Amino acid sequence: MNEKICKVGLGGSCHWCTEAIFVSLSGVQKVEQGWLSSYGEDDWFSEGVIVYFNHDKIEISDLIEIHLHTHSCTSDHSMRHKYRSAIYTYSEKQSLDANIAIKTFQSDFDKKVITKILPFNAFQLSREGIQNYYYSNPEKPFCQTMINPKLIKILNKFRTKVNLDKIPSEVINSN
Repeated sequence: MNEKICKVGLGGSCHWCTEAIFVSLSGVQKVEQGWLSSYGEDDWFSEGVIVYFNHDKIEISDLIEIHLHTHSCTSDHSMRHKYRSAIYTYSEKQSLDANIAIKTFQSDFDKKVITKILPFNAFQLSREGIQNYYYSNPEKPFCQTMINPKLIKILNKFRTKVNLDKIPSEVINSN
């Protein structure tokens, strides 16, 4: 079987949280955390990740569904400048797939999903000391209070998509 590695940018909450979620999924090869931008009125950088995934093992629609369920995709809160709710696409086909996914998963939410679908423009990698933050520091209070609940959520709702070898045993056992 030929592996097809694709990439997509995702933003919506802290890049440490987003990175930990997507690193934990089966079929994800690599996650880079940092700041992403698009074009025009969305040319400013906001926190996010680039997810490199094996299209033969996980679909972009699965990644988008998980993304929508693990950040405030219906809230236009005061921190949206820093945490833009977005899917950064690398092709017109990917944009179309993202639009279809958002329309499909809208029924999971009581409010309108505000996640933007934007063409990818640029990426700035986070400094090395905070990359892979969760898996380097799972005992840190931020990881315990902010990231663990999101990992528990993906275990409960998307267990078949999770690489259980990646999730710390205390998170699996708390479930």
